[in-house]
Amino acid sequence: MARGLPLAVFDLDGTLSDTRHRLHHVRTAPRDWDAFFRAADDDLPLEAGVAMALEWAKKCDLGYVTGRPERCRRATARWIAAQGLPAGDLWMRGADDRRPARVTKLKLLERLAAQRTVAVVVDDDRQVCEVYRRAGFRVIRADWMPESGTLGEAQEKHGRT
Repeated sequence: MARGLPLAVFDLDGTLSDTRHRLHHVRTAPRDWDAFFRAADDDLPLEAGVAMALEWAKKCDLGYVTGRPERCRRATARWIAAQGLPAGDLWMRGADDRRPARVTKLKLLERLAAQRTVAVVVDDDRQVCEVYRRAGFRVIRADWMPESGTLGEAQEKHGRT
């Protein structure tokens, strides 16, 4: 990836990928996060998010910040490529990181911004968007997938996204 261009940073779940088919894994306790993440291979693309990412890719490098755990890296990279999205750096949650997405993702983005100019960050999670805004980032909230309280609630209670 060229290092001279600014970055447009996109979330995956609920921004580029449609998670609705796998939410049943985290609707009730105990939540089955392993099954939830395994099913991500079958996510359909969210056309509005993919189109926006391709538009930003005309003037920026693309990068992807996700709350998915590191063990999902290979499958996630395959999914990104299969959607025709540009290759880009992929920043993921550490294996033992159970903090809420609003904490984990902000830390990932702050580390990234220390090395690169971040032009925009696009995410569907209201709380994540709010902490990004408060930290001074330009944010676009992805509102093209119908909201489901299921994932947001599960992320906050159990620190997994």
